[in-house]
Amino acid sequence: MCGIVGVVGRGPVNQLLYDSLLLLQHRGQDAAGIATAQENHFNMFKAHGLVRDVFRTRNMRSLPGTSGIGQVRYPTAGSSISEEEAQPFYVNAPFGIMFAHNGNLTNWRELRESLFRIDRRHINTNSDSEVLLNVLAHELQSSANGVSLDDDAIFRAVASMHKRVKGAYAVVAQIAGYGLLAFRDPNGIRPLCIGRMEGEHGPEWMVASESVALEGSGFIFVRDVEPGEAIFIDLDGRMVARQCADNPQLTPCIFEYVYFARPDSLIDGVSVYDARLRMGEYLADKVARTLRLGEIDVVMPIPDSSRPAAMQLAARLDLDYREGLIKNRYVGRTFIMPGQAVRRKSVRQKLNAIGTEFKGKNVLLVDDSIVRGTTSREIVDMARAAGANKVFFASAAPPVRFPNVYGIDMPTQSELIATGRTDEEIAQTIGADALVYQDLADMQQSVRDINPRMKRFEASCFDGDYVTGDITPEYLARLGQSRGGVLEDDSPNGLQFNMGFAASDA
Repeated sequence: MCGIVGVVGRGPVNQLLYDSLLLLQHRGQDAAGIATAQENHFNMFKAHGLVRDVFRTRNMRSLPGTSGIGQVRYPTAGSSISEEEAQPFYVNAPFGIMFAHNGNLTNWRELRESLFRIDRRHINTNSDSEVLLNVLAHELQSSANGVSLDDDAIFRAVASMHKRVKGAYAVVAQIAGYGLLAFRDPNGIRPLCIGRMEGEHGPEWMVASESVALEGSGFIFVRDVEPGEAIFIDLDGRMVARQCADNPQLTPCIFEYVYFARPDSLIDGVSVYDARLRMGEYLADKVARTLRLGEIDVVMPIPDSSRPAAMQLAARLDLDYREGLIKNRYVGRTFIMPGQAVRRKSVRQKLNAIGTEFKGKNVLLVDDSIVRGTTSREIVDMARAAGANKVFFASAAPPVRFPNVYGIDMPTQSELIATGRTDEEIAQTIGADALVYQDLADMQQSVRDINPRMKRFEASCFDGDYVTGDITPEYLARLGQSRGGVLEDDSPNGLQFNMGFAASDA
C-alpha cells in the first residue's frame, strides 16, 4: 500500500507535493519521492525514510516546476532495500515519463517476459511498478505512432494497457511536454480522487490516493476517479476524462475502510469515519449475541484506527468507554513493519497501558483487525500485566485467512493467525478470555449502508475470492515459496528473479 499524488499548478508545486505526501504518510513509511517538470526537464529526489526526513531545504530547491508527482512507499513481500525501487520511476522513451503507482500486479511475471522478448524493453529492478511503467510507455509509443501525443492517443494507450495488465493499480504519470496522466484499474481496487483549486491564473489540479491530501492542501474535492477511467490534465490546466476499460466494475479494497485510509478521507462516496462507526454498531450486535454483557466493565480501543468502532460499540451496548492504551505517535505502524521480532518489540514501544484503567476490571479490547496476531498477543499481555481481571477481544474485521495479492503485506497463509484455527483457538493463542470477530456480511454492509452503489468488494483476505479472476492455487503456492528466498523463473529465456512475488513499491 502506498500513497500517490500528482499536481498541475500555476506556480511552483514542490511544496504542494511535499505537504500532500505528509498527509498521506500513513500509507507508507519506507521511502518517499518527488519528481517535478520544468520546461520539459524532470527533476527528482527520492530516498528511504519519512517525508520529513527525506526532504531538506536543498532538496526542495532542486525541485522547481509547475507540475509533478510524488509517492510515499510501503513495500510488500520481497521488496529490496535499494533506493532504486523507491518511486517515482522514469523512462526516457518514447516521450519521457515519470511514474508512481499504488497497488500490485498479479501477472507481472508474464508482462516482464513479454517486455523483454517482444517489446524489447529492459526492466532493471524487481518492482512490478517498473513493469507497469514500461507497459504504459510501450502502449503510448504504439498509440502515437512514435510521433506526437493527443488526447485520443493517450486514452488508446491506457485502454490497451488495461487489456494487458491484471491486478490493482492506481497511477499518476508525468509525460514530458504534455501533462499529467492518472488512471485506475478496471476494478477500482485502489483509491484515487481528483481535486481542483481556482488559482489567480487559472485552475490548478491535484490527483491523490485520498481526499485528505486534497483538502489539506487547499484543493476542493471534485470526485473519485472511476474504475478503468483515465484523467489527463495538460500543462495549461485543461482536464479531460475518458473511460478506457471495457467492463469496469467498482470493487474497492475493503481494508481501506477497515484500516489503511485516514478516517477523515472520503473514498468512493463513503466517509471512512462513518464506515468505521457502522462497523462498531454491527460488531456490538455480534458481541451482544456472543458474550455476557454483564461481565464487561469497560470498552477500550487499540489506537488509532479502531477508535470509531470501539466508541460506537460502547454507546450501542451502554458500556463505559475508556482510553486505556496511549500511543507513541513516533513509532511506525507495526502492521507494515518487516519481521515478527521487529513488530513485537515495536508494540511495546508504541503502546503503554494506564494501569488504573485496567486494574481489577473486565476489559473488552476492540481492534480494527487481527492479521498475524503479534500485536494482539502483546496487548493482551500488557492488559493483564496492568491488572486486568479478564480480557475480552473484539475485531471489527472478520478472520484474515487468505493471502492478499493486491498490495497488502500479508502474502502467505502460514503467517496468518486465523489459518487452521477456530475462533476459540485464536483466543487461546493471543491469550484472551474470549474473542469476537465481525461477520464479513456485516462489515461489507457497514460500507454499503453509506453508498448502496457498492455491490461487491475486494475482500479476498477474508473470503478467498480474488476479483481479477487469475489467482490459482499454484499462483498462491509459488507466492508462498518466494518468501523463503531466490526463486528461479521457469521462462524460456532463463531470466532469474530474486522473488517469485513482485517486489511491489505500492
